[in-house]
Amino acid sequence: MTNPIADPIVEVNDTETMTPLVHIESTLAGAVTVWINRPERKNAFDAETISGLRQAFETLHGAEGVRIVFLRGVSGMFSAGADLDWMAGSIEQDEDDNRADALELAHMLKALHDIPALTVALVEGPAFGGGAGLVAACDHALALVDAQFSFSEVKLGLTPATISPYVIQALGPRTTKLLFATGRVFDADDAWGFGLVDEVYEDVASLEAARDALIEEMAPCAPGAIGDAKALVNDFAGQKIDKGLIEESAKRIARRRVSEEGQEGVRAFLARRKPSWAE
Repeated sequence: MTNPIADPIVEVNDTETMTPLVHIESTLAGAVTVWINRPERKNAFDAETISGLRQAFETLHGAEGVRIVFLRGVSGMFSAGADLDWMAGSIEQDEDDNRADALELAHMLKALHDIPALTVALVEGPAFGGGAGLVAACDHALALVDAQFSFSEVKLGLTPATISPYVIQALGPRTTKLLFATGRVFDADDAWGFGLVDEVYEDVASLEAARDALIEEMAPCAPGAIGDAKALVNDFAGQKIDKGLIEESAKRIARRRVSEEGQEGVRAFLARRKPSWAE
C-alpha cells in the first residue's frame, strides 16, 4: 500500500493527511491524531489497514516536535478487530502464509508501542480483539462510558497471540488469563477496573475536553525529553536495581544534561523565561 505520508514530519503544522484507510491530523501544539477510517466495517482491520497504520506509526517515530499522539476510530467506533472477510482468507492459507499475516499485525503494534511521543487511545463504541490490543499498546487510554471491549479470539478457536505482550503488560497475567480464556465482553467501567483504560467519560464533549487538557498539559514539555522519559520506563521496568542499572540511569541523565533541549531548558529556567519549544 502506498503511503503518502512516508516522509517524517519535520515541522508540525495545522495539516491533515488522508489515506483511504488512515487519516492523520497534526497541529502546531505538537498533537497528532491517527484515525482508523473504515466506518463501513466498524474500523475493523484488513491487510491494507494494518499496513497503513504501521506506516503511519513508523512515520511518527521520526517526527520532530510531536508531544502526544491520539488514536481514534471514525464515526464513534474505535475498532471491531479483525475484518471477517479478511479472516475468511486465512482458512485457505497455509501456516507460513498465516504467520506472515500475523507478523504484519505484530509489527504494526510494535510500531505503535515504540512511538516516542505519549500515545493515547480515545475509545468510543467497540474495541474488540485487535482493537482492544491497540488500546493496550498505547501509553494511556480514555473511553466513553458506553464503550465495549473483548478479547474474543477463543470463541473462534483462536488466541490473541500478537496483542498478548501489550495486554499482559497493561493488565498483568492474572487478569489477562481470565479475559483471554472467557472472551467476555466488558464495559468501560470494568476496563477501568482491569487497568485497560485510565479514565471514563459520559459523553464525547467530556472526552474531547480531556484530550484538549492533555494537549495543554504537555505544551511546556520538551518533545525529545518525552521520548527519552518513555524509554526509561520501557527499558528499566522489571530490571533489578543493580550497579549496571544505576550506571545506565546516570549515563542517561548526563546525556540529557548536555543535549540541546537540556541546555536550553535549564538556561530558560534560570533566566525565568519559557524554553524555545514552549514559546
